[in-house]
Amino acid sequence: MNSRDIDVFLMVSQTRSLTQAARRLGTTTMTVSRRLASLEEDLGVRLLHRTTRAIALTDEGEEFLPYARTLAETEQSARNLFAPDKQGATGQLRITAPTGFGRRTIIPLLPSLMEQNPGLRVEFQLSDDVTDIVGLGFDVAIRIAPLRDSRLVAHRLADNPRRLCAAPGYLQRFGTPRHLADLHQHHCLRLSNVVQWSFMVDGHLSSLSVDGRFSGSNVEGVRALCVAGSGIAQLSEWDVREELASGELVALELEDAQPQMLGVWALFPTTRHLPARVSVFVAALRQAMQQQSRPGA
Repeated sequence: MNSRDIDVFLMVSQTRSLTQAARRLGTTTMTVSRRLASLEEDLGVRLLHRTTRAIALTDEGEEFLPYARTLAETEQSARNLFAPDKQGATGQLRITAPTGFGRRTIIPLLPSLMEQNPGLRVEFQLSDDVTDIVGLGFDVAIRIAPLRDSRLVAHRLADNPRRLCAAPGYLQRFGTPRHLADLHQHHCLRLSNVVQWSFMVDGHLSSLSVDGRFSGSNVEGVRALCVAGSGIAQLSEWDVREELASGELVALELEDAQPQMLGVWALFPTTRHLPARVSVFVAALRQAMQQQSRPGA
């Protein structure tokens, strides 16, 4: 099995385009097509559905994809053993993370991470959607929502309880809710895809349907309106920790309900040994979060 054929397959599976793959690899579309055909002949299966408009992985291609990544990573690791002039992690690190958390916590650490690892290239996707990291070829996904995909390997980076919060000015005008039922009398600011807020009641998870004058597709919009005094929001602690520390927002405690405990998770697509680029990134992120969690940070 030719390693260059595997590199071509991985690039095509990522770009879903022979032309884009050829451009990124610095070769021609014809060469890409020939290498794919060579790999399919070697394996004895069809890996890709090719039409004039689109390219998609076959079932066999989906099954082969994680093995192809492992083969490519193993070869790169072997080359690094005999390249003492290279320092730190190398290769392309593909990350996806929620928009708000990514901008506040991950992007600030990337300049130093890349400076310390000159051979590292980073592709970073900000998205509040649950991304298929296996199918789209991401090395690591950061999530702060409850985990649903048992196929992925998850490492908990930090606790992240949900917080009810509001601006002091809003509470002065409309009062402070003391019970779950009181929330029905308030302006609730929610994420568009979250129609119920979650709480712990008597040790059990309980949901409350909420409605209000505003819903937004991402955390940043909800947080901005909350700071402006437009209503009450339920966001995770890592989404509002700066505003709570500065006093722009106040955390609300209810007498008949407690916050649901979430976590900040790093998700990986495989149980195999993590590439150095992933381990270096996760260690840097964990350190950055620990520094932010210290009093006065």
